[in-house]
Parts: sequence; C-alpha cells; structure tokens
Amino acid sequence: MSSGSLLLDEPAPGVARLTISNPGKRGALDHAILDQFATTMPRLDARCVIVTGEGATFSAGYDIGDLPDEVFADEAEKLIAHPFAAAIDAVGAYPYPTVAALNGHTIGGGLELALSCDLRLAAGTIALAMPPAKLGLVYSHTGVRKFIDTIGAPRTRELFLLGRRIDARTARSWGLVNALAEPGRLSEEAVEMAVEIAANAPLASRGNKRVITAVLNAHVALDPEVERELIELRRACFSSEDFREGVRAFAEKRPAEWRGR
Repeated sequence: MSSGSLLLDEPAPGVARLTISNPGKRGALDHAILDQFATTMPRLDARCVIVTGEGATFSAGYDIGDLPDEVFADEAEKLIAHPFAAAIDAVGAYPYPTVAALNGHTIGGGLELALSCDLRLAAGTIALAMPPAKLGLVYSHTGVRKFIDTIGAPRTRELFLLGRRIDARTARSWGLVNALAEPGRLSEEAVEMAVEIAANAPLASRGNKRVITAVLNAHVALDPEVERELIELRRACFSSEDFREGVRAFAEKRPAEWRGR
C-alpha cells in the first residue's frame, strides 16, 4: 500500500512550508505523514511555518478506511493514539508562529491539525467538519479542548454533536479560521502572512506565543480519575461494533446501522 508524504520547501526567506501529499486518499494522515511531522518540526529553524495540502483537500483526517477487519481496532487505536498525538504535539510545540493554509476540505483529524497551528487562512470554497459522532468515535479530551479554546463550548458542541459540515464563511464567523483568502490567492496570501510574521522580532514572536500557550494551559488540569475515565471511554470505542460500522458506512456513503455496542 502506498504511503503519503510531507513535502518541505522554503517559499520565502525565514518561511518553511509543509505540504501534505496523499492525493489518492484526499490528504489522509497515514503513519508516514504523521511520523514526518513529528520528526521534521523539531528540526526546522524558520520564523514561521505554513502547513497546507494538495489539490482539493487539506486533509480528510485519519487514514483508517482500508484497515482489515481482523486488525481494525488495534491498528486504528495505534494510529490515532500515538503517531497522530506525536505529530499534533510537534506542530503545537514549534516555538515560532505557524499558519495553516486550508486549500481544501478539512475534516476530522485534519481539522485538529489545523487547530494546532496558531493561525488559519482558508480558501472560501472549502468545508470543515468533525465527524466522530457519525463514525462511532469518542474524540480525545485534549483534542476537544483545542476546539473549546478556539470557538467556545456552544460551537464545539454543535460541531461534534451534530457532525455536520460547515462552510468557510461560517467557520470564519465562529473564529475557527482567522481569514478567508481571495479566490485563487490562498497560497500567495499564506506566504504574505508568513513573511509578515517572520519579519517580526523573533524574541517577541517566541515569547508571545509562549505566553498565550501558558495562559490557555493554566486552567486545563483535570482530576486524575476523570481523566482516566475519559481515556477509557475513548479506548473502548476503538473495539466497539459501532466504530467499525461507522467507518464502513462513511466510506460507502450510506447511513450507519448503529447497535449501541
């Protein structure tokens, strides 16, 4: 089975650009791409990093649709629990500002990846969604926290509990994206934004990003027993019949037949 890749280039001095390349799977985040995020981000020395995708999709999220039945639960949990977390952590930990340039549809884990960047610039034609409820998936509490920090609890509930796609203008009004690019100018506007950021004082860029992160994290500690409960809820969903059925139904574009187990 072919793997995706993460392409690196320097579109302007002081700016690095990482492009998710998995055209046969709508930018799905497979092991290869996630591992490259985890290993590439710490090695970069750019004053601003752009994360974008190819073609009509930024990322369709986790690459779990083709896993065989006999290993589905274990392999899905391994992909989501480790390489995805490591990639997201590496993006979030980058010391200088990061910009997600959303060139196309941004779904599920792809949307959490975008939220792990500091700023989001989107093409006006894209759709965004968090479909865990339609897949039978319990999302991570750390991932949900990113959404609450960005768009507040009411919008997070709407996004996760309904599971509907929203358009770019709605995402802009919610604060899920910071700005919409002019038609056909997403790549250019993302580079222009990154160049402006890279020209700022580096100590201030690093310092202000650190302050914002620390303030957001100051109120997030959970009671250890509650955190264990949330982790177990998520772990249990991977071996549920509903999760496997949800993924099948999503891939086959049909209503899921839920069993509640």
